[in-house]
Amino acid sequence: MEYVYKKADSVTLEKIWDKNIKGHEGDNCWLKWKNEMIKYNADGKAVTFVILCDNEPIGEGTLLLSPQCKAVRHRKILCDGECIANLNALRIQKEYENKGHISKLLREIEKYALKNGYSYLSIGVEAKETRNLSIYLHWGFTEFIKSYKEERRLVLYYRKKLRQ
Repeated sequence: MEYVYKKADSVTLEKIWDKNIKGHEGDNCWLKWKNEMIKYNADGKAVTFVILCDNEPIGEGTLLLSPQCKAVRHRKILCDGECIANLNALRIQKEYENKGHISKLLREIEKYALKNGYSYLSIGVEAKETRNLSIYLHWGFTEFIKSYKEERRLVLYYRKKLRQ
């Protein structure tokens, strides 16, 4: 199997979102999020990266570059459009978990962020998702920023300083 970690083109972006929607049938939020993310990517407000296995998307992560993106809700502490970008929607198909793919994708995202003038990445995690929190801490997201109540869930935000 050949794995590739790269910025998504428009065709791959459609494919990964169609897979997400299919995996969450009946939940109309996914269609709304697909339309938002495709528009954000087209407008330069976000950049989605994908993991391809034999040319099929199996995972993704989106770098939000603008505080206008709904996921950051104009909270410049999370994404200011200048030096802080927000890492959003990191996910991979279950059968590919725990193989280092998301870590490799994160390195590609960090390289892109640095190259484009960003010094910090922020990330959010639901307080109850202790496994994800421990992974994010391991990746260097150790500076606690703030907690917010979002859709009746407590979300904790952390950031990390990017290094060359």
